[in-house]
Amino acid sequence: PEQSPPPPSPADPHAAPPVDVERITDLVGQLLSALGEDPEREGLVDTPGRVATWYRDFLTPETANMETSFAESRAGGQLVVVSGMSVWSLCEHHLLPMHLEVATGYLPGDQVLGLSKFGRIARECAARLHVQERFTHQVADRVAAAVGTRDVAVVVHGTHLCMSMRGVRMEAARTTTLEHRGRLDDDPALAQRFLTLTGGRREAA
Repeated sequence: PEQSPPPPSPADPHAAPPVDVERITDLVGQLLSALGEDPEREGLVDTPGRVATWYRDFLTPETANMETSFAESRAGGQLVVVSGMSVWSLCEHHLLPMHLEVATGYLPGDQVLGLSKFGRIARECAARLHVQERFTHQVADRVAAAVGTRDVAVVVHGTHLCMSMRGVRMEAARTTTLEHRGRLDDDPALAQRFLTLTGGRREAA
């Protein structure tokens, strides 16, 4: 069986928890049996291992390196918006996927964060069992820490398979969450500019 990654360092608050591939493989086999399937039949014999490997890979993303992420800029005070980020996470209530479209904005000082870092932050935050509200808050925390300012905002548009595949089955339903801090919260004109650029809504939760 494949070996699980070593436990993360307690000093790293963003590290993913360890994933027990061997145990997940066994449990998925039990789940298939409970669903009335034969986990030993052709087509399913390798499924438990594949599922376990997927969980390991999805829940242990590459950690975003922030130490070399700053680039010289003369954009001090100018609103910087990075949008178009698309990530997947897992709803912790039903273990079904949710698709999250993420946009961030901030007011830099003398330096700005390299654009690729925002996508890496979003992917890293998404790679765990989640609810959209907490994901939005965590992305804002990470961006604020990386750029060294409280003047940040994050808007997330989420499509949840737990809504489209079960329950009310609302195919086109989309949930919007918004986190804004510092001047992007205090200055209505600045906040509205961010929302206009990202398709957010002021009344979002």
